[in-house]
Amino acid sequence: MEGFATLVLVFSILRISIAVDTMTVNQIITDGETITSAGGSFELGFFSPDSSKNRYVGIWYKKVATRTVVWVANRQIPLTDSSGVLKVTDRGTLVILNGTNTTIWSSNSSRPAQNPNAQLLDSGNLVMKNGNDSDSENFLWQSFDYPCDTLLPGMKFGRNRVTGLDRYLSSWKTTDDPSIGNFTYRLDPGGSPQLLVRNGSTVTFRSGPWNGLRFSGFPQLRPNSVYRYAFIFNDKEMYYTFELVNSSVITRLVLSPEGYAQRFTWIDRTGDWILYSSAQTDDCDSYALCGVYGICKINRSPKCECMKGFEPKFQSNWDMADWSDGCVRSTPMVCQKSNGFLKYSGVKLPDTRNSWLNESMNLKECASLCLRNCSCTAYTNSDIRGGGSGCLLWFGDLTDIREYTENGQDFYIRMAKSELDAFAMTSSGSKGAKRKWVIVSTVSIVGMILLSLVLTLYVLRKKRLRRKGAENNEREEDLELPLFDLDTILNATDNFSNDNKLGEGGFGPVYKGMLQDGKEIAVKRLSKESRQGLDEFKNEVIHISKLQHRNLVKLLGCCIHGEEKMLIYEYMPNKSLDFFIFG
Repeated sequence: MEGFATLVLVFSILRISIAVDTMTVNQIITDGETITSAGGSFELGFFSPDSSKNRYVGIWYKKVATRTVVWVANRQIPLTDSSGVLKVTDRGTLVILNGTNTTIWSSNSSRPAQNPNAQLLDSGNLVMKNGNDSDSENFLWQSFDYPCDTLLPGMKFGRNRVTGLDRYLSSWKTTDDPSIGNFTYRLDPGGSPQLLVRNGSTVTFRSGPWNGLRFSGFPQLRPNSVYRYAFIFNDKEMYYTFELVNSSVITRLVLSPEGYAQRFTWIDRTGDWILYSSAQTDDCDSYALCGVYGICKINRSPKCECMKGFEPKFQSNWDMADWSDGCVRSTPMVCQKSNGFLKYSGVKLPDTRNSWLNESMNLKECASLCLRNCSCTAYTNSDIRGGGSGCLLWFGDLTDIREYTENGQDFYIRMAKSELDAFAMTSSGSKGAKRKWVIVSTVSIVGMILLSLVLTLYVLRKKRLRRKGAENNEREEDLELPLFDLDTILNATDNFSNDNKLGEGGFGPVYKGMLQDGKEIAVKRLSKESRQGLDEFKNEVIHISKLQHRNLVKLLGCCIHGEEKMLIYEYMPNKSLDFFIFG
């Protein structure tokens, strides 16, 4: 019995030793066992996504109630049962073996291994390293170099220009199938680097180039309280990365099976992920929606229009809201020294895959260089910080341009001198018309003010005469009270329901009511059998109007409908109201 207990204890100790953050040579993890990063942020083990029965080796958040997988090893070759094991070899590789001891997945490494071990870091990075060497430059292999659909803090999203390593996201096929789906999200190195979402080989979204502060097509990307971001671009590397401002925040960037690049943040209070931001925000983010030389304006109808000096290539298609053919120049371009440039402001820069970048030139030099090259169609600063620097030239057609209300960018498109002159005349004419309109408007406004002043004085004089006449002849007195119609009072008091009845005075009942704008009122309904006629009605109004006290209610108006006569007061639930209405 003691031997059995000792054996159980030994196996328990072995189980605990497996549940740390490191695996050594020939150590295995079987289905049902996991290792956890030192800080308890991430866990590695076997799992089945959603309704699938297939088994995969993956990494997920340890502290998140809803299992959220951020990386999958054998995403293309799943296990069909729970017989799989994960193992570290003496060659410094991680392998997944199935029930027949066949390798179905392996990490790759060309570096020599000495005392290799695998460690799950608190960043979510699974690394293969030699002994205790924690220098990331010396890692034999790391999962951060081979992301799946998720970008985590600290990951490099882009290319190593020396080794050719390309770190990009590829979507899951479905939510229960982590195999490579239809969409990829990667940094395109052509011209000025930009991020592209592709469905197969077809571009569906483009971030625009980095401008020193953000990607041109990400106006919403700005300093925030959740994460810091950066774009590294030098001879060795080009990549986007982000780091957490607060280490307790859990956030991830995911490429969904539908091709949306979205950032989610975990909220402990609700126990759920919330969408923090999305690369694609509206229809204008659909790649080249308006075709070449078309510009998308999301708040206009239709959304697409041709740039100045251009017209639809096929007007009939544009009439059918098919803008994909884009626009052509209204006047064919002839390359001449007299050519100039038309400035566009507040836009997403055109596709830069056919562009040229020089970071040392200024804007004036950039314009001169573009003008001398007949193939150059547009130019701008590559970096907008500090007043602008660098030179970005476009060659060929311009596409995927959209307008922004904020954080857009300027660029300059090549135009013939005759067109620029025509634009200048139109602009001058518009300015002249605007100036004339301002003058006419000013005169009209002054005239209206004077007319209003005269009318006001006239009305005041008439009121004085009426008040004077009222003192001499009460029958001709005009109270000038706001007049409420009966339907308004019926709706406000619920047809004079007993529930709204406040009480009954000498000349009739009083009801509480509420107008459609939410204002509470008290309605004194004069009894049809009472002797209070028009004189009493007027006297009460005159009496109230002469009393000015903060504890007395305000008379809002009256209602006269046939034999019905009512006074409408501002409702105040205090004794002053009761005394005044019932007294």
